[in-house]
Amino acid sequence: MADRPPPRRPTGGPPGGRPPSGPAGTRPPGGPAGTRPPGGRSRGPRDEAPAQTRGRAGRPHPRAATSPARPEKAPGSGDRIAKLLARAGAGSRRDIERMIEDGRVALHGKVLETPATILTSLDGVTVDGHPVSEAESTRLFLFHKPAGVLTAARDPAGRPTIYDILPGGLPRLVPVGRLDLNTEGLLLLTNDGELKRSLELPSSGVPRTYRIRAYGEVRQSDLEQLALGVTIEGMRYGPIDASVERRVTGGSRNIWMQMTLSEGKNREVRRVCEAMGLQVSRLIRVGYGPFLLGDIPVREVAEAPASALAQLRRSIKPAKPVPARPVVDRPTSEKP
Repeated sequence: MADRPPPRRPTGGPPGGRPPSGPAGTRPPGGPAGTRPPGGRSRGPRDEAPAQTRGRAGRPHPRAATSPARPEKAPGSGDRIAKLLARAGAGSRRDIERMIEDGRVALHGKVLETPATILTSLDGVTVDGHPVSEAESTRLFLFHKPAGVLTAARDPAGRPTIYDILPGGLPRLVPVGRLDLNTEGLLLLTNDGELKRSLELPSSGVPRTYRIRAYGEVRQSDLEQLALGVTIEGMRYGPIDASVERRVTGGSRNIWMQMTLSEGKNREVRRVCEAMGLQVSRLIRVGYGPFLLGDIPVREVAEAPASALAQLRRSIKPAKPVPARPVVDRPTSEKP
């Protein structure tokens, strides 16, 4: 058997070393805490004003201004329609925005043109001509998706979707993320579009666990490299906990592996396996956060208890707020 070239090393640091802090191994901006500014002069009270608002000689510029504080929303003033529809389970906010762009959302029979419409309720709102009920309490379901079924509402090619095979009697549900056509296993469904969106973000840090049947050989060095994160064709993948469960009996080169990752990028497991020279023949998601596929029959659902849903919410990492940049009014005498 010819030797395969080793996978590409991560770009963030030396092999086997501890990756630097910051996203994708980057160094945080600025120097270390406690260093002096250029020239060696320590900062004093005169230097405490933000650099963007100071003029020459460190004096605040008379025409400098910062962005005004956002006024607090008055009670009962309403919310954007995209937010209300997301809470009602019509989709994520981005889904709703696309629906409005496509002319699928109307208010009292008039097609809406902007997701910035402010409403206090969903009275008179329709999606694809169907009235939308007010948001209910958040519910989460575990669905055992079979292979050969799309995670989509509809398919122009006429292939079956999850909505064609879901059991009856369920509320309006949207999938949390997607499983590829040929990927099977655990798919979360919820009636809360806001929960759906927060779980789908790679920054949420919710672990997903997969079992993989693949053809080929796995080296220990490959598994150690995955634990540090890898870059494949310019795409950076975070740390992946991977292990070989067992080899298929009968002299076959097929193996069963397990991988746990927390980003869930598009086709991440398949791309990583291909980079190791493996041919994936079966891919099953068996865990999502605290939820396990267990013995849920294929095409059946099980509702998550409220306590487990609360545990899932606690496991979601809050999104880092983007600091607002001060708005500086330049003097007219200055050149741009």
